[in-house]
Amino acid sequence: MNQTPRTRTTLRCTLLVVSLGAVAIACGFSDPSPLTGKPFDAAEQITFNTPADSRKANPDKPLEIDVKGDEGRITDVTVIDDSGHHLAGELSADGSRWRSTGALSAGVKYTARVATEDSEGAPGSRTLSFETSPAQRKLTVAFGPEAGTYGVGQPITAELSLPVKDKAARAVIERALKIDSKPAVDGAWHWVDDQKLHFRPKEYWPAGTSVTAASNLQGVKVANSLYGGTSKALKISIGDRIEAITDASSHHMTVKRNGEVINTIPVTTGKPGFSTRNGVKVVLGKEYFVRMRGTSVGIYGDEGYDLPVYYATRVTWSGEYVHAAPWSVGSHGYANVSHGCTGMSTGNAAWFYETVREGDIVQVVNSYGDDMDPFGNGFGDWNLSWADWRQGSALVAGTPDGSNPVDAARLRPQV
Repeated sequence: MNQTPRTRTTLRCTLLVVSLGAVAIACGFSDPSPLTGKPFDAAEQITFNTPADSRKANPDKPLEIDVKGDEGRITDVTVIDDSGHHLAGELSADGSRWRSTGALSAGVKYTARVATEDSEGAPGSRTLSFETSPAQRKLTVAFGPEAGTYGVGQPITAELSLPVKDKAARAVIERALKIDSKPAVDGAWHWVDDQKLHFRPKEYWPAGTSVTAASNLQGVKVANSLYGGTSKALKISIGDRIEAITDASSHHMTVKRNGEVINTIPVTTGKPGFSTRNGVKVVLGKEYFVRMRGTSVGIYGDEGYDLPVYYATRVTWSGEYVHAAPWSVGSHGYANVSHGCTGMSTGNAAWFYETVREGDIVQVVNSYGDDMDPFGNGFGDWNLSWADWRQGSALVAGTPDGSNPVDAARLRPQV
């Protein structure tokens, strides 16, 4: 039974030969189509603008691939670096030129694979590897705070090694600064000045969050002749949600842990002329003993003071603390008599000192004092509305809340 199909096939082929007359073909012996053969080496068909010898390519210049003459065209180009990232590019409509549209990274090895075809449609291919020169000027990032456990108000800081003013360059930097938190949060970077950024979530960090800050800037072009360098990643943990709310009009502080009141403390705040700042502050540090002198903050004469202070919890760089004030214990809960700090009994101050950590929230309400500055005197970041905070970003300013252009415009697309 297996012989019958072979016989029929042979007859069909014979009839085909007869009907075609002068066309000499036989089944299984036709000349191969140029489209089905192995691609030819297109080395003589295309040129690269990379150095011909072992010299390294200038990353400030785009990669260009051109067809020699007009007897063929480029059909496809793929350029990948040694980390697997693709280099974006554009092929001309007639296939005569491909030009990179993404910036080359500095100090990186690339492999370019080019597919072509000749005037008869036969496919060609060419693979070229080249390296880019290392950066002469590097931008690095130092993340803060130090590794450890912090309160829910702790912002992540990024200190650049060089100032950056250009908006486009700032956008490149923001895309490369990665914040990974578990659980995930809605957050954004805010440029404090030309050399420093802060990252905070829309709301306080959830208690128990783990946060990692890292930079993907290495080798990435930030601006002309400026490329990203290597930066050390940071990991921190977020502890319980501790909030201390001081009502300057009632002279009491309410302390909460994860939403539950755990203590109410009689206090004194700044007297007229020295009223305590209103707003949200973040614990900056704790000092068991501080020698407080009025002269160090510009207070002289009758208002001057020189006092030994214990259990001092700092909330501003200019010298505002929550601390033990045994000399004014008769006013605690009744009157504001300090020079701007929040004072309490030694026992209460010791309890507060042991309860809070860096990054915890200390908020003052109903004071006659000025509002806490967002930047420059500690972490007043939370005194900006979320809308105003987003305006300080080079990426999300002017975009609807909830949009994520960082993901939509990746710095270097993954394979």
